Formats: sequence, structure tokens, C-alpha cells
Amino acid sequence: MAPTRLGPLDATFLHVEDGVSHMHIGSISLFAGPAPSEHELLRVIEAHLHRAPRYRQCVRFVPLQAGRPVWVDDPHFRLGYHVRRTALPAPGGDEELRRLVGRVMSQQLDRHRPLWEMWVAEGMSGGRWAVIVKMHHAMVDGISGSDLSTLVLDERPDAEAGPPQPWSPEPAPGDARLVADALAERLRLPLDEGRAALRALADPLGSAQAALDVAHGLAAYAGLLRAPAATLLNGPIGPHRRWRWARARVAEVKEIRSALGGTGNDVVLAAIAGGLRELLLAAGEPVPETVRTMVPVSVRARGEHGVFDNQVSTMFADLPVGLADPVARLDAVHAQLRHLKGTHEAEAGRALVHLEGLLPEIVLLLGGRAVTGRAQRTVNTVTTNVPGPPHTLYFAGRRMLETFPYVPIAGHLRIGIAIYSYDGAIAFGITADDEAAPDLGPLCGGIERGIADLLEAARHKQAGRSRRRRATGAAREREPGDRPARSGRTRP
Repeated sequence: MAPTRLGPLDATFLHVEDGVSHMHIGSISLFAGPAPSEHELLRVIEAHLHRAPRYRQCVRFVPLQAGRPVWVDDPHFRLGYHVRRTALPAPGGDEELRRLVGRVMSQQLDRHRPLWEMWVAEGMSGGRWAVIVKMHHAMVDGISGSDLSTLVLDERPDAEAGPPQPWSPEPAPGDARLVADALAERLRLPLDEGRAALRALADPLGSAQAALDVAHGLAAYAGLLRAPAATLLNGPIGPHRRWRWARARVAEVKEIRSALGGTGNDVVLAAIAGGLRELLLAAGEPVPETVRTMVPVSVRARGEHGVFDNQVSTMFADLPVGLADPVARLDAVHAQLRHLKGTHEAEAGRALVHLEGLLPEIVLLLGGRAVTGRAQRTVNTVTTNVPGPPHTLYFAGRRMLETFPYVPIAGHLRIGIAIYSYDGAIAFGITADDEAAPDLGPLCGGIERGIADLLEAARHKQAGRSRRRRATGAAREREPGDRPARSGRTRP
């Protein structure tokens, strides 16, 4: 595959990575056993590799920082390096798996090779086995990352993997070619911007509205200069990670949304607010009115799949952890997210990323770290919600029982939360700094209790509605003017 230049956001994820901030995302999937043999495992993966060329590409940096890095074919690609096997210690339970995930995710990916790894973990209790996937954020965002992880999965248990497609690496360009291409691209940018301006003139009303939306979003961003509440969620982090999970059901969220209002995302964020509240209380911390979370928002075109790059922007929400009532938390989250959508923060973020693409690479390198460091100090945590496949998937005939997401933490963020839906389930994956973050049990339990409390309130409200409907129906039957039916007897 020919060299492809990284986008501005993709390159930024590489630049902000350091010894303690590892910028890989991932997933942890549990399957019904037995695990496939090494030969079967590699055969199935290799049969699908042609559908994801990025699996066989590595990053090549341009000399003199003349331009953003490019993706080039790895001339030494070896599938066995990226697919690894391990076994859990006895008793092979969930805790042993979570501990393994923390260790795997604590290690940076090798930048001299394609930026992904897949670990198969055997020895799980209940006849299960697990797959841990890690991919650098420069490769994928949450949506395309989901596509990449599920490429090797099938919708039928009896699906057969076809033969692998022939592949040979394209010759990598030399340093002189890389510099020349980067400079040529830099010279083309003014022409591209000029053509964009001409297209805007052809649709002045649409362009004016888009510019107004971006202006409103930038004004909303200005409010982020106010520092969030100081909590144990922020502070220096180390290179080691801890990872836990929580669970919910899609049907429960739909029932809550139907009875209490809001969106599914509102319900999830309200439950997370309840979990963060319990985390702070359990740690003996004062609970502020709100904690600010960064919420990545996909700006990928509807139906766009198979493009493995970052198409995300950002919104910032203040989660109402100070409210003890779960329904009040949901109402507050819904009102705020509805307001945020009106401020067009996501459009402004996308415009800022576009402007980054016009900057020289050396400015992007230095400025990216500075801006990211500042941004990490204006939020308390990150929450990202990615929809997954709603139906059951299989790997080599083995059913995928459940799957959990992994989100990186960086800068001064000690805890990050990712949400992923699959086959009627909602999975919360919580990443934390292993040394500085508190026990995650109250957070995981608090999220699940937050869903349970909202579900109870929803059912109580629905029961009240049903009682009122029955009472109203009975009252209508007794309204004046309604005459009882006459008997068949007639007056003589």
C-alpha cells in the first residue's frame, strides 16, 4: 500500500505520548472455549488482514520535521510478533484477567513495527478464554477501532475463513523523497484552501451558518479556562495501569429513557456521575458540585466504515456529582448536554483540528504537547461512548460472550471511562493510574447502582402512570349520563 500521511490529530496522538502517557486504545473480549490452536488462530487472522491494510503498516517520521509522519508498509511484517499467547494463573477468574490487562496496557507499543498487539489469554475459569487487543490511537478512533477489532469476527458460528490474500510490501520511500513530498504538500495547501473558499462562495448561506456554528463553539471553549474542581481524579501519573469493569443492559437504559426522558447517553453519563460521587465519598474526599469530563464526539460521516483514522472532536460536560438523587442527576445531565449541542463545541473542535493541519510539523510537535497539557488540566476525567454490534459475533466458531473497552489516560488524568455496547449489553471499562488512583470498586459499583436506581425510579413512575390510567378509565365508566343497559323485560 502506498505511503499515507497521518492526519493532524493522528500525529498529535504520537507527539503527546511519553514515558507515562501511553496513547493506545483497546478491547478485552471473553469467548466460550476452548481457545483455538496457534495454527487456527493465525490462519483466521491472516485471512482477514487484507481488509485492514493498517495492520501491516508502521509509522515513518519525516526528517527535519518537514511534515507529518506517514504510514508505510512494514518490510519485515510478521504476524506472529503481534499475536501473542499467555495463560492466567489459578484460579483464572475475572480478577486475574483484569490484572493481566493492567500489565499489558502498561507497556508502550513498539514504534518500529505496526502499532497493534493481540494477546490470547487461556486458563480462564468456566471454560472461557480472552482476547486483549491494543492499538495506538494514531491508527484509529473509537468508531474505526471498533471496526478494526471486529474485522476478524463473524456473524455465524459456521463461517469459514477463506484463504489469505497474497501480499508484498510496497518499497518504502527514502528520506529525500519524504522531505520532498512533505514540502510539496505544504505548497499545495494554499491552493486547496482557495478551492475550499470557492466552494464556500457557491453556498454562502450554508458557509455563513457553518462559520457561525464554529464561532459559537469557540466561545463555549473559552469557558474551559476556568479550572475544574480539585479532586483526587487529577494529579501526576506513572506508567502503570489498573483496569476494571462495570455492566448494564441496553434494555434497562431504554426503559429508563422511555420513563424518565433524556437520551441513552444521558442515562449512561448520569450513572457515571453517581459512580464518581461514590468514589469520592469512599475516599473521604469532599464532593464538589460537578466534575468536568471530556466527551469525544465522532464527526465521521454516517455509514463511513473501513477508514482507519481519527475523525473525532470534543465536548466538555460538567457531571453533577453533588446531587444525591439519581433522577435529579439525570435531569441535570440531559439539560446540560442539550445545551452543549446548541453551543456547537464539536464543530469548533473539528475546525481547530483543521487549522492544525496547516501548521508546520515542528509547531505541531511542540504546540501539541503544550496544548494537550493545558487541556488535561481543564478537565477531571474522560468518558467516551462507542456503539458496538447489537448482535452476537463469533471467532472461529467460538461465541464472543462479552467485550469491554479500554481508554488511555494521559497528562494529569488519573481515571478514564469508556463505554461500549454489544449484543444487548453495555460494558464500562475503567482505566486508572495504578499508583495514584484510589480503589475502583466504589466507582464500578456506583455505576451499576446508578443504573439500578434509575431503573427503579423509572418502573415506579411507570407503575404510577398505569394506576392513573386505570383510575381514569374506571371514572369514565361511572360518568353521569352513562345509563346502565336495560334488561330484556318491557313494561306492560
